[in-house]
This record gives sequence, structure tokens and C-alpha cells, in this order.
Amino acid sequence: MKPSGNILFCGVGGQGILLASEITAFALLESGYDAKKSEVHGMAQRGGSVVAHLRFGDKVYSPLIDPGKADFSVAFETMEAVRYLPFLNKNSKVIVNMHHIAPPAVATGKMTYPDDILSELTKRKIATYRMNGFDIAKAVGEIRAANIALVGALSTFLPVTDEVFLEVLKKRIPRKLDENIAAFMQGRKVTQ
Repeated sequence: MKPSGNILFCGVGGQGILLASEITAFALLESGYDAKKSEVHGMAQRGGSVVAHLRFGDKVYSPLIDPGKADFSVAFETMEAVRYLPFLNKNSKVIVNMHHIAPPAVATGKMTYPDDILSELTKRKIATYRMNGFDIAKAVGEIRAANIALVGALSTFLPVTDEVFLEVLKKRIPRKLDENIAAFMQGRKVTQ
């Protein structure tokens, strides 16, 4: 029996969350897993929260992850890592892009962005891997590759070879391929 898992991708509209979940789903499918994906865009075009559920295994009947059942969370924005805390459990692994996007209440000065937002994860002893996807993306010469750096970090936990991920990247991201591959490989270093 093949391993199974539940992956939650979360962030803010425009961060490439849907592409990241799609690449991960295709890599799992190419590796012989059944994979189902669902996404909620919400107010994504206005900087709102975006979430994608991805489940994989021998046979998957529903793409939705039940609260407390996420094995992995990939948070593209720091506050989003905590927003989806109800989906996590003590064995979850969380990859967090240490990037802040101010929600409207913070942008207008009505509230302040919490100083140590991730303390909620550490208090619960949830394994947290902090990274700066944008620094990686800038270093490889493609600022839009931050999402692929996060996929690279996630890939180290999945039953999929690097070669399969790289083949999927070649098919799904024909432009700036070398930069995206470099971002993927740099992201892998965060969790190894």
C-alpha cells in the first residue's frame, strides 16, 4: 500500500498558490498516486485568502481535508500559516514563507501585524520550516519563482523523486524554466 497524505496550500491571491498545488498534484499523479485537488479563491483578486487542498494515496475519494488532518501546510504568507491552524495536528509539518502582506485593517493603520505570529505553531510543537521564498526567487533571477521554491521545500517530504518534479516543471512552466528549476532546488535545501 502506498503512503497517503493531505497537503494544504494557503496564502494570498497572486502568490502562485494554485500553480504550486497543480505542480505538486501532477508530480504525485506521475508517480502513480491518485491525487485530488480543490481550491477556494475567495477574494483573491483583492488580496484575499486563497487555499488549495490536495490529498493523495492509493485511492482518494474527496479532495477536501478535514480539520486536524493536514499532514503538511505550505503557507505563502506568514499570517496564513496561523489562519489555517485548525487543519493542523501535532504531527503536521508547516513550511512558511516569511513574507508579510498586510491585510486591509493593518494597511489602513487600524491594527498592527503581530510580531511573532508563528508562536502559535511553536507553542503547539508543530514542526515549522521558515524560509524566504522571495530571497530565493530574487537570487535565481525570477521573482515569480517564490512559489516553486516552496514546492521544492515540500518535495523533500513527498514520495516523489526530484526527476519527476523536474519533468512536471518542464511541462507546466515553459518560460524561465532554468530559474524555476534553480528555485526548486534551493527550496529543497531548506528542509533537508
